[in-house]
Amino acid sequence: MSETPDALALAARAALPAEFLYLRDAFPRDRWASALDETAAFWLQMHASFRGHQAHMDGLIAQWRANGDSAALHRQLIPALQSFLQHLDGHHRIESGQYFPMMRRIEPKIGAGIDLLDRDHDAIHETLEALFRDGLAFHQAMTARASDAADKADRLSDLIAGNARPLLRHLEDEEDIVIPLIQLRGLHG
Repeated sequence: MSETPDALALAARAALPAEFLYLRDAFPRDRWASALDETAAFWLQMHASFRGHQAHMDGLIAQWRANGDSAALHRQLIPALQSFLQHLDGHHRIESGQYFPMMRRIEPKIGAGIDLLDRDHDAIHETLEALFRDGLAFHQAMTARASDAADKADRLSDLIAGNARPLLRHLEDEEDIVIPLIQLRGLHG
């Protein structure tokens, strides 16, 4: 492999290395629009919902930055963040605990790609924990009417915005490995 481990880290990665894309080359994205396996289609729907969650939170933050209404941000962002954290954490637990081991058995050659996705999950989990802590700090500051509530909102907002690029990178890379694998090899291993 020509790339160093640091180049493949989620925070640094711009794309997957070519050796992880051989299945996508055999079943490219332009063919994903029709006749997808039910599991592959559901996987893409889940990922679309995470992209939608991220975009919704980004929109709430942009609105807050424009109008400064911390109470409205609190009322809307905290439930959105809670839903996002729960769904993404649950999704990753199922992938890492059930699907990824099965995929390794079905297509051993893609093991390094699955390992990379598992490492992504670890990195994203650290961010989810930080989002939870910062979300809780913002909620507690708002509930207590603390003078630093806006600072807590700013910190949470920065973390949400900073999480967007790595999360979207992971979703795309995971799709490039998983969707073709499901389509071409099935999940009967």
